[in-house]
Amino acid sequence: MGKLKRNFYLKGAEELASALLGKVLVHKTDEGVTSGIIVETEAYVGPDDKGAHSCGGVPTARTAVMFGQGGFSYVYLIYGMYCCFNVVANEKDKPEAVLIRALEPLDGIELMIKRRGTDKLENLCSGPGKLCAALGITREQSGTDLCKDELFILDKPDIAKSNIAVSPRINIDYAEEYRDKLWRYFIKDSKFASKVPKKYVSQDFSE
Repeated sequence: MGKLKRNFYLKGAEELASALLGKVLVHKTDEGVTSGIIVETEAYVGPDDKGAHSCGGVPTARTAVMFGQGGFSYVYLIYGMYCCFNVVANEKDKPEAVLIRALEPLDGIELMIKRRGTDKLENLCSGPGKLCAALGITREQSGTDLCKDELFILDKPDIAKSNIAVSPRINIDYAEEYRDKLWRYFIKDSKFASKVPKKYVSQDFSE
């Protein structure tokens, strides 16, 4: 099971968001190695997407990495305390990204438990802030090359479209007409996906 190569990431965020399901996110630190299967993602599709940090198409010090080529990490802070890990998508100057929303824990579970302060397996990585805490991902990892050996994603067989569901993205009411785009992707019936309000009605990806 090798690392995903650069070309894998050089596609639009919508395509990449579904393609990342079932792949394995790995983070190597001095404390140890942690990893998890990606079970939930969201696509942010660039300058026209009013939910994306790259909306408007003008890079900032924080978002500059999104304007480079795909296959790098973009990590930002929400509510002043939780980190969110994103995979930069597409070619240079097409600032798109995929938010990794939830993982099924694999390696380093004891370390995840220590970092998170909970031993509930289904709760360790069931949200973007939770998975960053569990894997030790901080803003220091923003801009990391995912094709190298610290923070990377391992290839696994694609998830069948029949096993993928879609819904609107979570908590982006500010995104106006982009609020209801079906750009959240998750593995059906995964007990490790984030728990979200019922208003986020899902449907089959294959429809």
